[in-house]
Amino acid sequence: MPHSYGYRARTRDLFCKGFRKNGTLPTQRYLKTFKLGDLVDIKADGAIQKGMPHKFYHGKTGVVWNITKRAIGVEVNKQVGGRIMKKRIHVRMEHLKHSTCRTEFLERVKKNDRVAKLAKKKGVKVNLKRQPALQPKGGRLVALKSQNNAVETLYPEEYVNLFV
Repeated sequence: MPHSYGYRARTRDLFCKGFRKNGTLPTQRYLKTFKLGDLVDIKADGAIQKGMPHKFYHGKTGVVWNITKRAIGVEVNKQVGGRIMKKRIHVRMEHLKHSTCRTEFLERVKKNDRVAKLAKKKGVKVNLKRQPALQPKGGRLVALKSQNNAVETLYPEEYVNLFV
């Protein structure tokens, strides 16, 4: 068969549903509330062909910029050549979900606020910045226990050719 370059070419595994995930969609999928500025993940659902995004946008995260009757406008970054373009696409809500990419950051902000308030009450200065898990080891002195601590200089030995 000839090679195809269709709109949904090479999406057999990309748009397929997971094992034992077939059937009708849950109603909760339609009851989500999207607001302008929300971060959303685009994940195309193969069971609904209407309003499905192009395969390039599958798995991308974007920002909601428009809300219509049946679709959500999402702004996504796309690298074209050497530049990054902001693409605005409309996707039906069945193919979107709220992104969890900022949850860790928001939790860290709340925790830092709590720690800063406690430190301010106690009058203690605290470091709120993230630290790498692997820190350099602390400095230490190496004690020389033996009495023979003279500096020994090594000189190269003369080359002797044994295989003549």
